[in-house]
Amino acid sequence: MTSAATRPFTFDTVFDGDRVIAPVKPKRAYTPEEVELARAEAFREGERSAVARGEAEAAAALAEVARAVNAALPALAQVAHDHRTGSAELALACARKIADVALEQFPEAPARAALETLAREIESQPRLIVRTAPEAAERLTKALAQVFEAGGYTGQLTVKPEPGLPRAAFQFDWGDGRAAFDPEAAAARVAEALHTALAAEGLHAEPLIPAREGDQ
Repeated sequence: MTSAATRPFTFDTVFDGDRVIAPVKPKRAYTPEEVELARAEAFREGERSAVARGEAEAAAALAEVARAVNAALPALAQVAHDHRTGSAELALACARKIADVALEQFPEAPARAALETLAREIESQPRLIVRTAPEAAERLTKALAQVFEAGGYTGQLTVKPEPGLPRAAFQFDWGDGRAAFDPEAAAARVAEALHTALAAEGLHAEPLIPAREGDQ
């Protein structure tokens, strides 16, 4: 017994009642104009796809940059704060060294400046008592005597050595008032004020490098 060979189904003309449905045959020949149009359309489609991919990649890269910047901002703020603190402390240390040298060379300068500033308050007083470090007493006496003479003060000037006072420190007492200067205490107050300001400023200070107009 033999069976009929199986013939593969082909999409051929189909007769459906009164209709004749002919299969769509692929076009095998194209005019140069059609080829050019197809090529141009394919080029445009490829260009659109490349642009879309490029825009998507650029957007993803910018998003990644934004995430990295946001993650780095706290660390950068801390670095800036540490740099600002270090710079301020270095400046303070340099100023302290300069002041120490100046006071070593001219220990009478603070007392002389104070006496000139307080001239109105002590000019009518009968007596001014000044206490200072023993090693600075002689030099300070001469300096203040010059101020007294130049200002025409009629009161009595008395300089008393006071053991324990730092060099260039002094205490004024003119009966109705007092004034004093201690370089160590003054330096400590300046350092405390600086550290208080830095602590209050925290991580919210102005940028170390100001933004340019074009970056705003």
